[in-house]
Amino acid sequence: MDTAAVVGLGNPGPEYASTRHNVGFAVVDELARRLRASSWRRAYLSLTARRPRGASLLLVKPQTYMNLSGEAFAALCRGEQLLPAQCLVVVDDVELPLGQLRLRASGGAGSHNGMRSIVAAVGEGFPRLRLGIRGVDPWHDLADYVLADFTADETEAVAEMVSRAADCVEETLRAGIARAASRANAVEAKPGEP
Repeated sequence: MDTAAVVGLGNPGPEYASTRHNVGFAVVDELARRLRASSWRRAYLSLTARRPRGASLLLVKPQTYMNLSGEAFAALCRGEQLLPAQCLVVVDDVELPLGQLRLRASGGAGSHNGMRSIVAAVGEGFPRLRLGIRGVDPWHDLADYVLADFTADETEAVAEMVSRAADCVEETLRAGIARAASRANAVEAKPGEP
């Protein structure tokens, strides 16, 4: 099934822009730059932009805050008459080391509240690209950790991961999830390295 929308998860507002929880937004922003999709508008409880040329593709950044991402996702599916399987979700994953990517055609929500919200709203049958955000330093409170900025030492690895994730999405659009997953999932990140 062709991908019709790429949904990057994050929290709205400049105070969250560079946090671990917002790498989904960063990937969608990178795709918008590459595809020259610069006209953002409000729709479906989200900011959305369409690819100006080629096959129809909607880039989506839910504005509901992470824990209510399912509301925006469901509104998108209703409004655009899409099946969840046509929407690729790009999301942070604290269970994966920084820089690691995991692309899957479907699956559970894990411990991620945004993914739990989407699964509660539409079920598990949607593809997801997980981006590893776990650094080498331990944390005491998970909520504080994911809402914290990346460290200066991690900045280069994050930029590289966002670029590779955008590459992965583009390959998914060209060749499908199975082929893109075989490539993206084969690369293992070492702690602290992209």
